[in-house]
Amino acid sequence: MRLPHALLGLAGLLGAGSMHADERDRAAIAQAALGQVGRTTSYDPAYRRLAFPNGDVPIDTGVCADVVVRALRQVGIDLQAELNRDMRAHFAAYPANWGLSKPDRNIDHRRVPNLRRWFERRGWSLGVSADPGDYLAGDIVSWRLADGRPHIGVVSSRRSVGGRPWVVHNIAVGAREEDVLFAWSITGRYRRPDAPLVPSGP
Repeated sequence: MRLPHALLGLAGLLGAGSMHADERDRAAIAQAALGQVGRTTSYDPAYRRLAFPNGDVPIDTGVCADVVVRALRQVGIDLQAELNRDMRAHFAAYPANWGLSKPDRNIDHRRVPNLRRWFERRGWSLGVSADPGDYLAGDIVSWRLADGRPHIGVVSSRRSVGGRPWVVHNIAVGAREEDVLFAWSITGRYRRPDAPLVPSGP
């Protein structure tokens, strides 16, 4: 019996290991973000002292950056530790928006401008696009909200009828999966590179 072409292609993918490592990572990031929906049910930007490394606020709360931080930990990237390491070596390379004179491992990774700078320095930046097809599940997107505040979230595997990806984010009410990719001005699009780049200087 002959299998339909689509099934033959699927069987070939499964036989070859199904996905490349970067595709598996993106799928894991998207799934880890989605797993926060229904668990993170509130928004709380209060400063808290955290364990280090892998420190976190209670899972039932957090800010938009925490969605990204928690998702990336599922693929072995602890942004708390990564930002602290880079900021200790290259503090002047990061935004000076908060009047600090040195890194603060309790809060640095929970601030969108710092995350954006780290992604840029590590070679994750892809550039902003108006094409929905350029956004893959597991990508990270940053925005500027209507009131000027920065925001960030993770692209979901779910798509609208027109092909527009949904995103998982936390904006005031907890983690949600919503069709809001182009609801605000996009300021950044980030994807883990196949071979992560290590910055050599500021």
